[in-house]
Amino acid sequence: MTSADDEIAAGENSLGELEYEVAYKHFDRATRLSPDNALAFFGKAESGLGVSNVPPEDIAGAYRKATELDPENPQYVEAFASHAMDQGRFNEAEQAYLKAAKLDPDNASFYYSEFAVQYKARAPVVMEQFLDDKTRDIIANKALDYMLKALSMTRADAKRLLA
Repeated sequence: MTSADDEIAAGENSLGELEYEVAYKHFDRATRLSPDNALAFFGKAESGLGVSNVPPEDIAGAYRKATELDPENPQYVEAFASHAMDQGRFNEAEQAYLKAAKLDPDNASFYYSEFAVQYKARAPVVMEQFLDDKTRDIIANKALDYMLKALSMTRADAKRLLA
């Protein structure tokens, strides 16, 4: 019988070969063998992204479990944030990006800018049926606020520089 560590290693190898379904099976076995192993759940989520029949909710659940088991790991939190963004769950994504920035202050500007760019690109698509000029402005303002935060600038600084 293989151990959870063996399954994780096999999953990582398969993931490296872009064999997502095989990797997913290894990580799934690892989560059953070691239900308190954050890396197993993270690998399951990451490999699940490449398997068409894995529901987005299952991927989100695996990311959530990884972050519950290892709440101080900014990589897990950021990956969950990115997935939430892709699914149009903007409030969850925003909170997760903020948490990642808090956990990893040296790279906080990366998390802020990633949220800004992804939100500006994704929100209009998800909100298409409600999209009017006011909604576009709300989206752009929020994205701009996060980009300015990434640059450690205020709106006044930006206006002064753009004048």
